[in-house]
Amino acid sequence: MSKDLPAAPDSTKSKYWRKPLDADKVKIPHGELHIITDRCKGCMFCVEYCPRGVLEMSEDFNAKGYHYPIAENDPACVNCRLCEMLCPEFAIFCLKAEEEGSS
Repeated sequence: MSKDLPAAPDSTKSKYWRKPLDADKVKIPHGELHIITDRCKGCMFCVEYCPRGVLEMSEDFNAKGYHYPIAENDPACVNCRLCEMLCPEFAIFCLKAEEEGSS
């Protein structure tokens, strides 16, 4: 007496087979990253733990002689502020980006 289960949705059509009901009403926040390069000690916590892959390490050195992060993919930042919370030197912070249509 086994019941047939429904087939899984075809995942080749789109990345997500379902979406939130209010997806058209919710605006994804964006952030502007600000890095104080001379405070950075090159620990790479911000680069390793960024959920959106916004940061990468620079080839240049700061005043202390460390490589510092740069925002290579800045438009992908969603202002989660995880980099800000993880930085032991308080060398990075994120501000909410202004929307283009707002004044």
